Amino acid sequence: MKAQQQTSDGQKGILSRRKFLAGAAAAAATVSAAPSLAVGRSLLQRESAGKEGKFKLKYAPHFGMFRQHAGKDLIDQIKFMADEGFTALEDNGMPERERRLQDRIAKEMARLNMTMGVFVAYGDFAVKSFVTRDQEIRDMLKGKMKDAVELAKRVNAKWCTVVPGAFDPGLEWDYQTANVIDNLKRCAEVLEPAGLVMVLEPLNPWTDHSGLFLTKIPQAYQICRAVGSPSCKILDDLYHQQITEGNLIPNLDMAWEEIGYFQVGDNPGRKEPTTGEINYKNIFKHIHGKDYTGVIGMEHGNSQKGKKGERAVIDAYRAVDDF
Repeated sequence: MKAQQQTSDGQKGILSRRKFLAGAAAAAATVSAAPSLAVGRSLLQRESAGKEGKFKLKYAPHFGMFRQHAGKDLIDQIKFMADEGFTALEDNGMPERERRLQDRIAKEMARLNMTMGVFVAYGDFAVKSFVTRDQEIRDMLKGKMKDAVELAKRVNAKWCTVVPGAFDPGLEWDYQTANVIDNLKRCAEVLEPAGLVMVLEPLNPWTDHSGLFLTKIPQAYQICRAVGSPSCKILDDLYHQQITEGNLIPNLDMAWEEIGYFQVGDNPGRKEPTTGEINYKNIFKHIHGKDYTGVIGMEHGNSQKGKKGERAVIDAYRAVDDF
């Protein structure tokens, strides 16, 4: 009986040691796997960071804004924008891109159901162009509009930017205004059949662009009313207008029926919203309340460098889109 008890005790000891070793092995496996699990969770968190659904408004980043996250390839950048909830893209430099790349961009945006924002149809800041009656310049402008129509068809664009150029210090201002209106009417004749809208951008003369004819929203409103075409509207860049006149919400309300497009950047600095003095959360809430369905171009830089700066831009738009 004593021997049997000793044997039983020995078996219990063996079983206990086996359980201990098994438990130790499991614990070791868990410890060794922990870094991999942590890395996996970290990667998953990075992949899902910022994916909080689509934004309420069609904020449009530009190429290069998220290059540190998405890489150099433009198609990968578009995919990243869509993953982060953006539903539009703006590319001022589209006319200079190779035809094959334009086609790839358009195809990918169509696949992702994204809206193409503006490209620049005409924006020579140094030339007295729209303010003149020069026939050669008028022929040049008409040619630019024809080129814009062809490009818009390829990339599914609805808007193109037009800056009426420099003013003429040697010509009475009202004559210049009349010439601008006449030249815009000629441009509209080319654009209307294609359904393409040129949006006139007033630019501030104090910080960025001195010497230009078009600087303020009321001025652009007067001109668009005189042209009287659905293909001639205002690009209200709120960064520029904060510098020239402020009073942003009342001005956009007054000019609303002639505004076809918005661009943004905070002031001072022309970086993402929340970095300056403009209350973009209130402005975007107001625009959304007016049932605006167009594009809001993110024509600004990043306030910080690298991936941190890119994430800060996305977080800023999440903050101002929260209304």
